[in-house]
Amino acid sequence: MFWCRNFIKISTATKAKSPITTNLILTSLSHFSTANQPPVAAQASGLGPTKADEKPRVVVLGSGWAGSRLMKGLDPKLYDIVCVSPRNHMVFTPLLASTCVGTLEFRSVAEPISRIQPSISSAPGSYFFLANCTAVNTESHEVHCETVTEGDQTSEAWKFKISYDKLVIASGAQASTFGIHGVKEHAVFLREVHHAQAIRRKLLLNLMLSDVPGISEEEKRRLLHCVVVGGGPTGVEFSGELSDFIRSDVHQRYTHVKDYIHVTLIEANDILSSFDDRLRHYAIKQLTKSGVRLVRGTVKDVRPENVTLSDGSEVPYGLLVWSTGVGPSPFVNSLRLPKSPGGRIGIDEWLRVPTAQDVFSIGDCSGFLESTGKPVLPALAQVAERQGKYLADLLNKIGKEGGGHANRAKALDFGDPFEYKHLGSMATVGRFKALVDLRQSKEAKGVSLAGFFSWFIWRSAYLTRVVSWRNRFYVVINWLTTSVFGRDISRL
Repeated sequence: MFWCRNFIKISTATKAKSPITTNLILTSLSHFSTANQPPVAAQASGLGPTKADEKPRVVVLGSGWAGSRLMKGLDPKLYDIVCVSPRNHMVFTPLLASTCVGTLEFRSVAEPISRIQPSISSAPGSYFFLANCTAVNTESHEVHCETVTEGDQTSEAWKFKISYDKLVIASGAQASTFGIHGVKEHAVFLREVHHAQAIRRKLLLNLMLSDVPGISEEEKRRLLHCVVVGGGPTGVEFSGELSDFIRSDVHQRYTHVKDYIHVTLIEANDILSSFDDRLRHYAIKQLTKSGVRLVRGTVKDVRPENVTLSDGSEVPYGLLVWSTGVGPSPFVNSLRLPKSPGGRIGIDEWLRVPTAQDVFSIGDCSGFLESTGKPVLPALAQVAERQGKYLADLLNKIGKEGGGHANRAKALDFGDPFEYKHLGSMATVGRFKALVDLRQSKEAKGVSLAGFFSWFIWRSAYLTRVVSWRNRFYVVINWLTTSVFGRDISRL
């Protein structure tokens, strides 16, 4: 990101820039300019259209499961790859809950994009831009982007454009709040590494504050009451990890307040509703045995120190974790593209957006159009990963057949459409216990296991799915050190 580094170095603290500063900025960006004439202040810089003798450019919006698997599979000999994302890494979400309580370190679940696709940091025409996409112009084959800024001390956001030959929208989804008042202000989600860091800091802060002299009994119980909303795999796994942390570490290292800390899991329906009934009952039994209180109800309002349920009862909390599923992001809602049921970007059987040439969409932000006759697939990592693999193979096929450049793939045969086969579901419930459901659907027959052997399968399966050998080594070392020395409870 040569242009971004130059921009940061020469930015001034004030919004107004002198003519000299403006000229310097435009000079540093001139090699990205989309026009041949000298740049002017009102002209947006960026990556212009590729020429016939150049490699076609694939622009990927997002660095989640779908986008990362796509970039890993793309052939850099066929394409220049440009990724636009507000984070420079992929998060291995199945193990994210373990980082909240110190079982794993945060770097163990974060895989840099440059390791997933090395050409992004080495090939002349491939780039990673730490930015958000703000608009897509399908007629001119351009995406409009804005650099990421953090806090008041950072430089002003810089806007630029990127021309594409093939565009893949894999921007993911956002946590669903269902319009409930106070959720965004007071709850913590569990989708990114910074969410896990916030949970860990809040949890340890409350543990230390509750030990301060003069704190009332009632306030201690509130500070040390951890409430999890959402009984899906993420909510259940976090509750299990938290109960393990309490029983194994808090009881030894915070003996003065060990009797005050509790976990409550709130779910409107049945927990783990997609699992076999026998496994659900096993999960309920194990969670209850671990000290997790299960409450069936719907949250109606969230305030700084308590949540109000549909029956009018109030539940005080010191830490509130919100894990109730996902929905379309504001960016996806803003796109003038066909939508599938639920508001996702509508795609056909080949993961194309049918109304926009050379535009594809994969992952949680996309769903099959009703005209395809296929149901919208669940927002699962395995769905996104397999869509990314399929599309990488498809784009490589298109590139080899000469259809990589814009508007060149109209007459090509795309081959077999994407087909999804569910491989099963897994979830840990704490205390070396887990659930493994290998059925293709809730109604289908198949293998379903629970207990210690399932926990071993759960750990082994996710360890093999970690992207790099580097992170697999980190995960194994973290598991070993935790089992020998306990969890890291440093508040950094």
